[in-house]
Amino acid sequence: MSVSRRALLGAAAGAAAVTAAGARLEAAEPPPATGLSPIASGVAPISPEEHLARLAKLQGLMQRRRIAAFLVEPGSTLEYFTGVRWWRSERTTAALVPAEGRVVVVTPFFEEPSIRETLRIPGDLRPWKEDESPFELLAGALRERAAAKGTLAVEPTTRYFLLDEVRKASGGGREIVPGDALVRACRMIKSPAELALLQTANSVTIAALRYVHDRIEAGMRNSDIVSLMVAAHTALGGTHEFALVLLNEASAYPHGSIKPQSVHEGSVILIDSGCSVHGYQSDISRSWVAADRSSRWRRRRSARRSGRSTRPSAPSTSRRAGARTTACRGSRIEPATASGWTCTSRPTWCEATARRSRPACASPTSRGSIFPASSASASRIAGT
Repeated sequence: MSVSRRALLGAAAGAAAVTAAGARLEAAEPPPATGLSPIASGVAPISPEEHLARLAKLQGLMQRRRIAAFLVEPGSTLEYFTGVRWWRSERTTAALVPAEGRVVVVTPFFEEPSIRETLRIPGDLRPWKEDESPFELLAGALRERAAAKGTLAVEPTTRYFLLDEVRKASGGGREIVPGDALVRACRMIKSPAELALLQTANSVTIAALRYVHDRIEAGMRNSDIVSLMVAAHTALGGTHEFALVLLNEASAYPHGSIKPQSVHEGSVILIDSGCSVHGYQSDISRSWVAADRSSRWRRRRSARRSGRSTRPSAPSTSRRAGARTTACRGSRIEPATASGWTCTSRPTWCEATARRSRPACASPTSRGSIFPASSASASRIAGT
């Protein structure tokens, strides 16, 4: 299992912010989310037949490009071709894919049962014990399954020490090339089964955000909102992966602030979160402004949902702040497609320039559109 830069930085920033507030990000077991039911049960994991088809495509590309073998460590690429879902550590697990024939998987002896559980294709498992070298096993597989002077391609995220040890164990003299092109040629075009899993993961996270949106109250901290997201993802049938919650001034910074933050009237709330469904992950950001639940605000929200506009057609300079507040308080959580892109459907007011901005598109790797606010902080508003 690989850890993305966003997940790593998000966890670090979230942990720092919550620690400063006197609480841990992973607090007690989150309470169950009531009123939610699984929506991910209708999609199946990638079948062994599809894994075999992927492997056949990879080996065909290798033969055409005269590449003798492909070396890959645990991560999304190893899972894509073999189904093996594992993580990287100081105890080497790796696979060697020859241009033809069965894949060789090298793993610690005590991990073999776990690796075998997720292996979805016929493969040759070669466990190593504490007094043995995994690199010698990989070099032996390379000598058996690849031509003596054949080229070795390496998956781009493979750690250097592993490649170096395999090179030394195999005696050198073999050309080593990056395997990026092989991986991209196979993984860039998604199959219908992959698209269904991606769409389901996105739908789970959007539903979780809607659930959390309606339950945030004044006084809540980052950790409280994270707990809500974890519970909602789980109840909806996804596997919670990460949640970065930024409040108030911290929402203007890419990965938060160490200052304690809590929700109050007018707080900017930014949630960047994702779950996985059978290994396919969502990654969605949404922002809004917390407002009181007064009857006046409820009437405005109800009017928007029914299509009746409450926004003045041409607000004067003196009404800019009010226009913007109305826009923010009418926020909604937009759906996301399997591609991960969403587009806000309504224009928003830019307080600093008193002009209407064009509908903005936001990708899951962005924080949404940035609008100038007061000199004290910059607020990021998306989905309004």
